[in-house]
Amino acid sequence: MPIPIVLDCDPGTDDAFAVLLALASPELDVLAITVAGGNVGLDRTLANTLALTRLAGSQVPVHKGADRPILGAFFNEPRVHGIDGLGGIALPDGGAPHPELAADAIRRILRTSPEPVTLVGIAPVTNLALALTTEPALAANVASIVLMSGAWAEGNATPAAEFNALNDPEALSVLLACGRPVVFATLELTAQALATPERLAALRARGGGRCLQTVCDIQATVPRSRRLPAPPLHDPCAIAWLIQPSLFTARTCSARVDLGPGIGRGRTAIDRWNRTGDPFNATVLETLDGDGFFDLLGERLARLP
Repeated sequence: MPIPIVLDCDPGTDDAFAVLLALASPELDVLAITVAGGNVGLDRTLANTLALTRLAGSQVPVHKGADRPILGAFFNEPRVHGIDGLGGIALPDGGAPHPELAADAIRRILRTSPEPVTLVGIAPVTNLALALTTEPALAANVASIVLMSGAWAEGNATPAAEFNALNDPEALSVLLACGRPVVFATLELTAQALATPERLAALRARGGGRCLQTVCDIQATVPRSRRLPAPPLHDPCAIAWLIQPSLFTARTCSARVDLGPGIGRGRTAIDRWNRTGDPFNATVLETLDGDGFFDLLGERLARLP
């Protein structure tokens, strides 16, 4: 049976791959897509999500969510994603979102679903945390929480923190404390999903429809990584874990997030070697078959219009 999921996103170049991969995969039943600000402002992330679902011919409802974190304000990354979030690549107008707000939709789905739902967060996780904070008992109907977030070593937004974790560490702390399994696709994992020119060329060579060619066009606008030989595809790693976990190795551990002020804010302390003795509350994905990951991306995205 397909895994019922709610996908929370902030498109974003790599989110475009993740959203389309989820919509193209029969292993997943995407009940709703909820949108937060993050990579760019909410007005753009929402329009981008609607355009991507329209491009894929999907009827999955899209819900407008948080335009700010629990504390403070989101900071954006137009240097990577462009002013519009998709590198200036034009997409068709996606129409209007569902009138129900994101946190309300998440609560309704958890309240009414006949089976536990997996929450997938590839953005600052404000929408997910708001839903679980305002009705904590609904966590009982959460199967797991799968996140592209965090790092066990160096961050990418600050020396300490990964972008999504830094944008709303309080929300991430809520998820880690809710009592449900949390899976992390961290920067160390996503650094194994490098969109090299050769891999992008191989994706294009699959042919496919407008969806595949459009995300390749979007990715081609991403500037060269300062940390890595090629830009990583962060967010689709979280989706790929649900579809084909054999591509990954993982270990259970304890995790917490730094909520203090200063340079350490948003740092995820992922205790892979059980140094603290704290109860395990997370699974961290450690290695990825990069070639298999890109094969999966190409095979699935080529199915779309």
